[in-house]
Amino acid sequence: MLIRLLRAYLRPYKKHIALLVLLQFLQTCATLYLPTLNAHIIDNGVVKGDTGYILGYGGLMIGISLAQVVCNIGAVYLGARTASALGRDVRGAVFDRVQSFSAREVGHFGAPSLITRTTNDVQQIQMLALMTFTLMVSAPIMCVGGIVLALGLDVPLSAVLVAVVPVLGVSVTLIVRRLRPLFRSMQKRLDTVNRVLREQITGNRVIRAFVRDPYEEQRFRKANAELTETALGAGNLLALMFPVVMTVVNLSSIAVVWFGAHRIDSGGMQIGDLTAFLAYLMQIVMSVMMATFMFMMVPRAEVCAERIQEVLSTDTSVVPPVAPVTELRRHGHLELRGAGFRYPGAEEPVLKAVDLVARPGEVTAVIGSTGSGKSTLLGLVPRLFDATEGEVLVDGVPVADLDPKLLAKAVGLVPQRPYLFAGTIATNLRYGNPDATDEELWHALEVAQAKEFVERLEGGLDAPVAQGGTNVSGGQRQRLAIARTLVQRPEIYLFDDSFSALDYATDAALRAALAEETAEATVVIVAQRVSTIRDADRIVVLDEGRVVGTGRHHELMADNETYREIVLSQLTEAEAA
Repeated sequence: MLIRLLRAYLRPYKKHIALLVLLQFLQTCATLYLPTLNAHIIDNGVVKGDTGYILGYGGLMIGISLAQVVCNIGAVYLGARTASALGRDVRGAVFDRVQSFSAREVGHFGAPSLITRTTNDVQQIQMLALMTFTLMVSAPIMCVGGIVLALGLDVPLSAVLVAVVPVLGVSVTLIVRRLRPLFRSMQKRLDTVNRVLREQITGNRVIRAFVRDPYEEQRFRKANAELTETALGAGNLLALMFPVVMTVVNLSSIAVVWFGAHRIDSGGMQIGDLTAFLAYLMQIVMSVMMATFMFMMVPRAEVCAERIQEVLSTDTSVVPPVAPVTELRRHGHLELRGAGFRYPGAEEPVLKAVDLVARPGEVTAVIGSTGSGKSTLLGLVPRLFDATEGEVLVDGVPVADLDPKLLAKAVGLVPQRPYLFAGTIATNLRYGNPDATDEELWHALEVAQAKEFVERLEGGLDAPVAQGGTNVSGGQRQRLAIARTLVQRPEIYLFDDSFSALDYATDAALRAALAEETAEATVVIVAQRVSTIRDADRIVVLDEGRVVGTGRHHELMADNETYREIVLSQLTEAEAA
């Protein structure tokens, strides 16, 4: 999976990688050539006392060293740029895929896991690529070159290498095999820490209100301890790797000096050759250590690549149309024909055979008990998820066949939990219409009964908004979300219990202003308050995902028991009449 991911996203940088490999090859060759020159200086210059020979070869060594430095700088520069580009591209691909997900796919992965996969997991892949370009490319060249040159110096002494390299390889392999499951567990537990921390930051007020600080501290401590335990397990194995490698290195160096001394004593080898052989041994071992360092990163990067590929290979259930409809004849006619929705693996559907018609100039209300599928019904219209049965049509065209931009322009949704982005009041209001003027923004705020409190804010339209709108109240957040949709000026307005945080006076004033503003548009309101929807042109009653009644308030009060129970739970008989 890791190789497939790297191959796919490094393909555009083939030329950079080819140049990088060439520079690494040149600098490694220069590194390998230096011990041979040093051996010549010792044997032919120092031993014989030839100063000219020493100076000549010394100058050559300086020149080769400078060339090595230049090639190394170029290789590291290209490696860093290519690795950064890889991280950028993979992050962009994951982000684009997540943005295409419907609520179903987001719920399957979970927001904390998607954040970790987009940030930490991609960073692990990027670091592996950087280390590969800067270390791993030169490691095999240095290892093979060192062995060849060591054999050229003294074949009998090279028997030490035959014993050293396999021992190092087996030691590293045994350790790496145990690292992989630990790194997989580490990434999952990192997801858990992310999820717990996110919940605690988001639900800080609830925690304080119920004085659950000790309980939440214990939750985080447990998740943190599990991550720490796994990380320590991986760290202990990593800590074991270097002593093992260095023990083998030191023992091999002792063996080379011991047997090399006997070779020099017998006249089969010169002092300079022994010095060069030791240098090549260290270069071989260094290349193995570099490979070892890479092997430490590979298991975790493989796990991260699998997690990233899992996101990239997941197709959204909301598939864009192949031949999208880009123009509508009518304006704002909404119809659901036998629409139903079932979550994957659920025993019962959330919605069953829902028929609903909403026309321009009318207000259609949807009411029902908690869990009856009201919000799910509204979510089918802007394709937050697609109906698993039946059809949802806008102006006679199935929403699945509409161009996404056209659908987004035609339908405006105010969600049950309004979300504001970090920025200003103006940037949030212009989210659906970037070209809206300040006058249009103030008009939308006035209709949404938000103009007065925005005027009191320092900066007015330029007043800062925190992430999620946490620096304004729930009612203010709802009114700003309504104003944002009004600025968009869609043909179909969907209000998903968007007045629940408003007091009755503000609710009444807002509904009166909306009635005038949306007089020619199609309005669908989901609400819990009977007072909010009793004057609607059509009221649809949902019960356990089915439509059990449709009509006006007085009609449903007379012949629909479900609606009557909902009304009488909020109003007296006289008030309901």
